[in-house]
Amino acid sequence: MSAAAARPEGATRAIITVCAMLATLMQALDSTIANVALPYMQGSLSATADQITWVLTSYIVAAAIMTAPVGWLSARFGRKNVFLASLIGFTVASMLCGVAQSLTQMVVFRLAQGVFGAALVPLSQATMMDIYPLHQRGQAMAIWGMGVMLGPILGPTLGGWLTDAYNWRWVFYVNLPFGLLAIAGLIVFMKDEGRNDGLRFDWTGFGVLALGIGALQMMLDRGEQLDWFGSTEIVAEAVLAALGLYLFAVHMLTHDKPFLSPRLFRDRNFAAGLVIMFAIGMVLLATSALLAPYLQRLGGYPVQTAGLLMAPRGFGTMLAMMIAGRLVSRLEPRLVMLAGLAMIAWSLWDMTGWTPDIDTRSMILNSIAQGAGLGFVFTPLTVVAFATLAPELRTDGTALFSLVRNVGSAIGVSITSFLLAQNTQIMHAQIAEHVTPFNPMVQSGGAYQFWNIANPSSLAAMNAEITRQATAIAYVDDFKLMMLVTLPTALLLLMMKAPPRAPAGGGHVEVLD
Repeated sequence: MSAAAARPEGATRAIITVCAMLATLMQALDSTIANVALPYMQGSLSATADQITWVLTSYIVAAAIMTAPVGWLSARFGRKNVFLASLIGFTVASMLCGVAQSLTQMVVFRLAQGVFGAALVPLSQATMMDIYPLHQRGQAMAIWGMGVMLGPILGPTLGGWLTDAYNWRWVFYVNLPFGLLAIAGLIVFMKDEGRNDGLRFDWTGFGVLALGIGALQMMLDRGEQLDWFGSTEIVAEAVLAALGLYLFAVHMLTHDKPFLSPRLFRDRNFAAGLVIMFAIGMVLLATSALLAPYLQRLGGYPVQTAGLLMAPRGFGTMLAMMIAGRLVSRLEPRLVMLAGLAMIAWSLWDMTGWTPDIDTRSMILNSIAQGAGLGFVFTPLTVVAFATLAPELRTDGTALFSLVRNVGSAIGVSITSFLLAQNTQIMHAQIAEHVTPFNPMVQSGGAYQFWNIANPSSLAAMNAEITRQATAIAYVDDFKLMMLVTLPTALLLLMMKAPPRAPAGGGHVEVLD
């Protein structure tokens, strides 16, 4: 039976699409929704500020490690079976997180949530790519991408509202209705594509990759708390990460049947797509992580207002994905991606000129442009990257795409947080050098009246203002770094081949399937 003939049509395809979207949105939301609830969990679970961060670390590490074997699990046990098991496990683990009474219980349940949730995004993407013909794949990836991109953006806002209106346990309970709907829909409408009972698992490849990815995620997540390489733990995790990834690369290139096929990296479109996805992952979460405290600490906005000011970014992403899904089948997808990268770079360049007094109109327009840029890159990228990849490698490819995006997000957040703290200290010292009794600027006028360095209270106020100015400069440096990460990725578009054209009239002639 051909791939076109096996595809579901009409209402069946629509229901499977909704179920895949629900699974994607659940997992994407849970990567950030619990962040704002941590202070409330800390009191309920009797945990210290350092201990409560394990609620996030346990989920991130488990999800990162278990993303890699999704392709093998799908081939060995069948995509439908793995999808359902992951959905059921994720939903049950979410409920257990909601009823946790101690930190130990919460960390164990979050580990389980990460283990089961790891497969949801790659399996959703692979399912969507298979049930839609080539000429509709751009629209399918636009629909799927909304869940991936909007989840991390809307997570903090939804988490804050649920925590404020009810309590922190509802950030986990909210998964129950969506999980049940997705499970029911997949049981009834998704077909089992079979399994390969003779497939053997490459334990060595998985073991060294799990070591490398797990240690890397631990290092990135805990580095800022432990003063990075001034900590023995961070040094040990860095060594283990490098060793694990090196051994995995050697094993993949020398083993007969490695954990991940080297054919994935020989595909030029897919390899270039991985690098671009890594950069997009860095920008996606890092800019959100920077903007929220910027608005609260420097702009003086309350938490709810700051959340509302970040919402236009999600609106821009959603609108651009809807447009890009249609443009991909009509225009050269690489041109759409180039336009998206240009919009992201422009928005970040514009942010380098921001001050704490930036007006809300300029901020909203910038957020919409940045969100739209992300949408214009993400949708055609998923189409072009998989256009030349063999169908039997798609599930492995989608798992690797998710893994690279998550690692990029973790690295982006860690680097920008580290540089923000470091540059704030450096700029504070440089500004303070010029605040002396011999500087005419502090000897007269308003400066002398409010910041008289001979008065202890005025001196404290002056120090607070210096810190504020130093922090604003450090934020600008981070925005500049994100812009410099975005720009070089445009060169990778030259390496990618245009995807094959499908009949515009809806025919199912596909060279890849």
